[in-house]
Amino acid sequence: MGGLAVIAKQLGHRVSGSDQNVYPPMSTQLAAQGIQLLSGYRAENLAERPDLVIIGNALSRGNPEVEAVLNLGLPYLSGPQWLAEQVLQGKWVLAVAGTHGKTTTTSMLSWILAYNGLEPGFLIGGVPLNFGVSARLGGGEFFVIEADEYDSAFFDKRSKFVHYRPRTAILNNLEFDHADIFPDLDAIKKQFHHLVRTVPGEGLLISPVADANLNDVLAMGCWTKVVGTSIAGEGQWDAQLLKADGSLFKVFFAGSEQATVAWGLTGRHNVYNALSALAAAAHVGVQPADAVAALVQFRNVKRRMEVLATINGVTLYDDFAHHPTAIATTLDGLRQQVGAQRIIAIVEPRSNTMRMGVHSQTLAASLSQADVAVIYQPEALGWDLTALQQYADNIEICPSLEAIIARVLAEAPQGGHVVLMSNGSFGGIYQHLQTALQQL
Repeated sequence: MGGLAVIAKQLGHRVSGSDQNVYPPMSTQLAAQGIQLLSGYRAENLAERPDLVIIGNALSRGNPEVEAVLNLGLPYLSGPQWLAEQVLQGKWVLAVAGTHGKTTTTSMLSWILAYNGLEPGFLIGGVPLNFGVSARLGGGEFFVIEADEYDSAFFDKRSKFVHYRPRTAILNNLEFDHADIFPDLDAIKKQFHHLVRTVPGEGLLISPVADANLNDVLAMGCWTKVVGTSIAGEGQWDAQLLKADGSLFKVFFAGSEQATVAWGLTGRHNVYNALSALAAAAHVGVQPADAVAALVQFRNVKRRMEVLATINGVTLYDDFAHHPTAIATTLDGLRQQVGAQRIIAIVEPRSNTMRMGVHSQTLAASLSQADVAVIYQPEALGWDLTALQQYADNIEICPSLEAIIARVLAEAPQGGHVVLMSNGSFGGIYQHLQTALQQL
């Protein structure tokens, strides 16, 4: 929604918005763009009777501002519909879908196109460090968008991505997520197939060859050319790892070596993200060597293994973890990079799916690469995290941020790496922990 506000402002509209508990980087981005943010939802926020209200999918009936929109008869749309009608018409849309890696891959692809002079527009669910903003209208024919399977609005329960009509579509991966709106994995597969149905026959689908769930989706019917990605596999776009942590690898297309990537990212998941971005860029005419030149300078996204500080021998990372698989791949990449150095994972189970306890056993397994895994148990979580300890012996449960900080301070003399994993503000622990470590 913040990105849509930025694009609307660039289109020349006067933009304001309502939200609660807004935190950086989005709060600071909106302020920098001169977009008024009203804290809390109130009917009075609509006193100037805006020409159009865009309603995010987090809001529903009973919200006081939603009720005021309906009672006043104000025009309203979902964000995806507004974007499709006002921005994407006539554009070559490159959409990045999948359970994991959407934000990073969308950022990579946007940077590759921008680096090569194509001036793409983009809408990303995070702030790429290469751009400093999450959205841009762009000046060329291409628009890169993070394509989410979550529903569009309380009045439009279709997945967001069915609005976008991409010509190039990346399907990163597919697992069960969003348990608050999808009853099972098959329901998500159906939505992904709706996306596949919208890609023109002359377009391109990019998908990892070894993802069984995505292969099920494509088997439901596909009318578009598909290119596969793999690591030491059978994909048309294939990677050969030269370092186990994924920081150095060769890229092959159709068996022919294209380029070598040496960059600052780690993890097999980011190698897959890179292959998908390279394939999509090639579809719009960017040669692999030119795309790799951009990747070498790619700086990832804020809150994706972002190094916050190194204090007294302890390196702190901020990672936007929302799902056990994302946690596992991130920690595996770090382990490959740092070897036997100590890793402490601090997890806030904040996403709707994790708060519901759907992935309890897989959450425990995802933390296996950490020497110590500390999981935050807030009062309102709704299920007892101590159940995780039956699956792993490295898990500790802390009921408060103070207890978490105390646990990290106890580990600090041994040095190492502390990864703070949450898709929220985590009660401001980031700054509190830095201050505590500086006082050792």
